[in-house]
Order: sequence, then structure tokens, then C-alpha cells
Amino acid sequence: MRSHAFAGRRFAPLALAAGLLIATPAVAQDDASALDDAQRAAVEQVVRELLVTNPEIVVEALEAYQARQEEIARAQQSLQVQALSEQILHSSTSPVGGNPEGDVTLVEFFDYNCGYCKRALPAVEAVVAADAGLRVVYKEFPILGEGSMVAARAALASQWQDLYGPFHAALMGFDGRIDEPAVFRVAAEVGLDVDQLRADMDRAEVVGEIAANMELARQLQINGTPAFIVGSEVIPGAVPQAALEQAVSAARGG
Repeated sequence: MRSHAFAGRRFAPLALAAGLLIATPAVAQDDASALDDAQRAAVEQVVRELLVTNPEIVVEALEAYQARQEEIARAQQSLQVQALSEQILHSSTSPVGGNPEGDVTLVEFFDYNCGYCKRALPAVEAVVAADAGLRVVYKEFPILGEGSMVAARAALASQWQDLYGPFHAALMGFDGRIDEPAVFRVAAEVGLDVDQLRADMDRAEVVGEIAANMELARQLQINGTPAFIVGSEVIPGAVPQAALEQAVSAARGG
């Protein structure tokens, strides 16, 4: 892990500035200032010279601050995952793949027009194929336009014809941008009754599932696709198979 410690040469002026502050005697609360004008000017001059001669310190400080903020955000996100676990893991309208009785669940938020989601598909499929104890929950998250919304509604509706798995894979594997004609063309190719599919797309369960996923994503601060959840960890982006396997192993306590 990258260290943010300063080298001795660059640290000396900063230590001097800190020393001036520490060495200043404590004063009563009604005193105007802990530093007199001369001391304050000396400290300000040291700090100014430090930053002018070593501007990289500012970059390092900003990087450290950003890393700390990201750590806090991840911790808050993890708490949200735990608080919302029932909706995330056990929605009756979310499609489930892998082993429905598996001991670890992999959740994916995705969009059929997301290139990164398509790139992640082989890794997801490989992890599922290699792990007989892995349960998968698919969260339709259509954020990339009207075609994505049509595809998500159609995919969810395909559950009433027991063809979600093949349809999902075919939509993910589609070469080009998914729009309404493409959705129904792919549906016919995988053997779906397109007229029935169109009717089922208007089911309250379909509309409600997408709305619920949008709200979950908002509460979890998931702003893009793909995003995976394993245990209490949110993993953004198209990560490699090894990263998913590592997350699953960690969730098992391995």
C-alpha cells in the first residue's frame, strides 16, 4: 500500500512548524490568541516556504484526504448493504441464478446497453460455473436510455415463460446497441412467445422490480454499471474473475 510518509528532508520544515505550535505555552480561553504576531508570522513563513519548495506535499495531502473519504464512503455503503439485505437478496421479483440454495450470494446491477457489463459477463459466468455453492441475484438497472428500459422489462417478463437465463445471456451477448426491435428479435430467437412477453412486460411486478432496484441503487450510492455486491461489499466496475472469486471466498470466511 502506498505510504504517505514524508522523506526526512521534506519533513523537517513541517516538523519545525508543528514544533512552534506545540511549544507555544497554553493560554487561558479569554486570551486573544495562542500565538503572538511574531510567532504567527514565523509559522506562516515556514509553511509558505515548505509549500513553495515542496508542492508535491499538497498533492500527497489531497490524495490522503481522498483515500480517507473513500474509506468512509465504503464503510457507510457496507452498513447500508447490511440494513437493506432483505431487499437486496430476497426480492420475490428479482431473477435468481446459480444455486438458489447457495451459501453465498453474488448480486449484480447491470444494464443491457452497458459495454462494461458485457465484458464482465464471461467472468460472472465462469465464477458461477466453477462454484456450486454460489447463488446469483440479477438486478435490472436500466440507466442507459429507453432501449435499456425495454430490455429490462422484457427480461423480467420472460420469467413467466421460464426463459430468463437464456434471454439474459442473449441480450448481454447482443452485438450493438439494444433498442426495442432488437429486444423482440432476440426474444423470438430464444423461443419466447413475443405477444405474451409484451403483455407480461406491463405486469405490476415488472414495473415494481425496476423501481425498487432504482431506489436500492440510490440508497447504496450505486451510480453506474456493472456493480456487484458480495457479503456487505459493493464492488463497482467490470472486475476480473479472480476479484469476484476473492470476494466470494471472503464472504465465506475463507
